Amino acid sequence: MIPTKEEWIKALKERHGEELQQAFSSVTVAVCGLGGLGSNIAIHLARAGIGKLILIDFDRVDISNLHRQQYKASQIGMYKTEAFADNLREIAPYIELEAHTERITENNAVKLLQSADIVCEAFDSAESKAMLTNTVLSEMPEKHLVAASGVAGMGTTNSIRTRKITSRFYLSGDETSDVSDDIGLVAPRVALCAAHQAHTVLRIIAKQFEV
Repeated sequence: MIPTKEEWIKALKERHGEELQQAFSSVTVAVCGLGGLGSNIAIHLARAGIGKLILIDFDRVDISNLHRQQYKASQIGMYKTEAFADNLREIAPYIELEAHTERITENNAVKLLQSADIVCEAFDSAESKAMLTNTVLSEMPEKHLVAASGVAGMGTTNSIRTRKITSRFYLSGDETSDVSDDIGLVAPRVALCAAHQAHTVLRIIAKQFEV
């Protein structure tokens, strides 16, 4: 049985405290890319009680995604935005979602991200990562950006960390590996980096900034 909204909020407040949960509930986070990083980031944030998620991806679910991305075999062929919105509503039935089934570019990024307080970059492509980072930092300097660099291969998970680059820019990953390295993306390393990014978002909201 699905709990009522009042029961849901009460449980979150008991876990996080009323003040912190109120802060989580009042924030909008954009997740740019709903692959291995983005789908894991969004699930962590939904479970934490983030008020609103903006989901951006143009792609469809493929069988090759299932080993590291939060989709089901029955969702192969669906747009990721649609499939993942369904999954999130099963996890957090009262979360507010805004989905954009399109490729984010330097031409539409400002429009798509205008209502976000915090932006999570969750792309595989180095070019897309650079585009989003440059656009947010240059055209939306009031927003926090949490990006990723280096999650591929079978290297130790101990190399994945989060660094504060500027007052509003954080970078998670090992900062060296590339998706073409070794055997590419492996589920636990991707999920760990996503957890770093999601936790960094929560720490930003809690005003527990890295030094």
